[in-house]
Amino acid sequence: MKRAQEEPLCHHCANVVSTIFTKLTPDEIEYINDRKRCTRYEKGLIMYEEGGRTNGFYCVCSGIVKVYKTGVEGKEQIIRFAKKGDIIGYRSIISGEPACTSAKVLEEAVICFIYTPDLYYLLKKNSEFGIELLQLACTELGEANNYITDIAQKSVRERLAEVLVSLKQNFGLDDDDILQIYLTREELANLIGTATESVIRLLSEFKHDKLIELQGRKIRIVDEKRLTRIANMM
Repeated sequence: MKRAQEEPLCHHCANVVSTIFTKLTPDEIEYINDRKRCTRYEKGLIMYEEGGRTNGFYCVCSGIVKVYKTGVEGKEQIIRFAKKGDIIGYRSIISGEPACTSAKVLEEAVICFIYTPDLYYLLKKNSEFGIELLQLACTELGEANNYITDIAQKSVRERLAEVLVSLKQNFGLDDDDILQIYLTREELANLIGTATESVIRLLSEFKHDKLIELQGRKIRIVDEKRLTRIANMM
């Protein structure tokens, strides 16, 4: 279920000074603030689906969104998890193509929606903003290339260790060194491109080797340095 949300003011949003929006002038931020639409999404709600068309893109104000593609027999391949400050859905509207991914709310989120004409207005008016958006697209393309290389050259054990380290870097740990994103075993499997059974087995091995501790979906990082070495990230 999605509910109308009192509009967060762009001027007071920390995302403005930590994302591509930092390149906007005060007047341009006001322009977006007056035209965007903000909605609170409950956990589990699908924001948009692969193959559909949208008339704008999304900025995550709070919460976590799972971005994924659907493969053979409906199996998900998770592309990434979007968190506070991330934007999603922009490449499809720039290319004029149907959405190439689906987006599902993993943790209750407040999402701001910016319409296509307003994005094009800013791109035409502010070249620095356009360059920043281009650099973001290139960064995401580079990450996709790295993922393809990992799938081809790294073992499932190495990929799982890398994902755990990356989740720590992107979402952080709480005071008990527990990852601040809670994923099912199936979601972890869909993230690294393997079977759920393989993830369950490897997590048990990591626990036995005192690399992690498990509390249901919660994963405590015990030895990040060893995980990094296993992942060949050093």
